Amino acid sequence: MDYPLRLTFKILAISPQIRVHDARGDLVFFVKQKAFKLREAVTVYADETQTRELATILADRVVDFSASYIFRDATGEPFGALRRRGMKSLWKAHYDIVGPEGQVALHIAEDNALVKFFDGIFRGIPIVNMLSGYVFNPTYSVATEDGRVVFRMLKRPSFLESRFDIEEVIDLPESTEGLVVLSLLMMVLLERARG
Repeated sequence: MDYPLRLTFKILAISPQIRVHDARGDLVFFVKQKAFKLREAVTVYADETQTRELATILADRVVDFSASYIFRDATGEPFGALRRRGMKSLWKAHYDIVGPEGQVALHIAEDNALVKFFDGIFRGIPIVNMLSGYVFNPTYSVATEDGRVVFRMLKRPSFLESRFDIEEVIDLPESTEGLVVLSLLMMVLLERARG
């Protein structure tokens, strides 16, 4: 993949759809979340016509406070997961990326907890809350167990659409790189209520 990747989605959509383009502007992923499901169900396609399914992401439970989101390839084989850290995610977003063997491979964490705090306050103010997408723009880091940042995702100012840039900091194997990008996509779907 040619970085940075640009991730975009409409904020006010019933069934969220994310488009991921590479640095050349080519579509890399088209992500569609199924609406009105008790358990999160997301399908990742290679094209907007949804003819080439690449992966599915399914929650392991209905209540998602500390849920795991299992990644399966087009044949149905699991190849990793994203696990939300329940209590730790209250103050700032924190997720674990689980590898194919079930071990925690990497961590995703929001860099500045104050952005989440002030965004929550700002969103409580009628009419003014529509501008929070311009004012509060979180940054997320993907790091190894020893704290080395390997990927970074930055939210860009926007109004009715959310835009994120995904940057690769350290070159990773292709399989790990795909797992990280899918984890960031799922995290964006889970955190999208914040604008």
